[in-house]
Amino acid sequence: MSKGKVLVVGSSATRIEVQGGTGATGQYLNELVVPAMALVEAGYEVTLATPSGLQPHIDEASDSAQHFEGDEAAYRRAKTFFAEDPSMTRVRKLSAVVEEGLDGYAGVFVPGGQAPVVDLMRDPDMGEILRHFHEGAKPTALLCHGPIAVVAAMPKAAEFRASMIGGDTAKAAELAAGWQYAGYRMTVFSETEEKVVEDHILHAKMHFNMPDALRAAGGDVVTTTVDFEPHVIEDRELITGQNPRSDHPLAAKLIAALDRRAAA
Repeated sequence: MSKGKVLVVGSSATRIEVQGGTGATGQYLNELVVPAMALVEAGYEVTLATPSGLQPHIDEASDSAQHFEGDEAAYRRAKTFFAEDPSMTRVRKLSAVVEEGLDGYAGVFVPGGQAPVVDLMRDPDMGEILRHFHEGAKPTALLCHGPIAVVAAMPKAAEFRASMIGGDTAKAAELAAGWQYAGYRMTVFSETEEKVVEDHILHAKMHFNMPDALRAAGGDVVTTTVDFEPHVIEDRELITGQNPRSDHPLAAKLIAALDRRAAA
């Protein structure tokens, strides 16, 4: 017997805008699969949905045992789960999930990799989902770059994103007026962590960093002083993890929040 349904919202992006062009992007394998596997093992039913209705693209930079603390067996289990488990292969289209109604979902989770910066942070269906879960105070968890998706709850999310790309943070702040998550404590992939990705993976600079965007929106953003150390913040219904190594602790906090709500 399922303890409830959890919506996992993935990105459909494979390229991201950078200064001077575009770079390859996607979701990080561990950030998607570790929390999804934990939810299934805890007795929850997982529904994966993306804007396109297709499986998210896995960023090649994440496709290694390095992101599973060097544990080759855990890496292989994750690869198999993503390739074969129905919770990962029976992907729904985000618009169809919204159209059918969100009342049946106990919580929502958005994994990272840079891909959510491209589509989810300005996706109208993502915005509808966030507003529903915020109004119902249902657990809302986002990991690494995933927290940038909370921007989608704004009525002018696309314009906010465009302002950040253009370097106009004052305009972005104006567009964020009335944002549902203003004043929430939250974390996200830090500027110094992003520099590692820019230097060694993208070989280009991003147009904006994630903490600046969420602060412009009105978030109370806290990141660790030590890069890539696990860091999770829970404030009301919102649960955010900073980086890939926050995958297990974020999953634990999400499951605990779901269990508390179910028991209430």
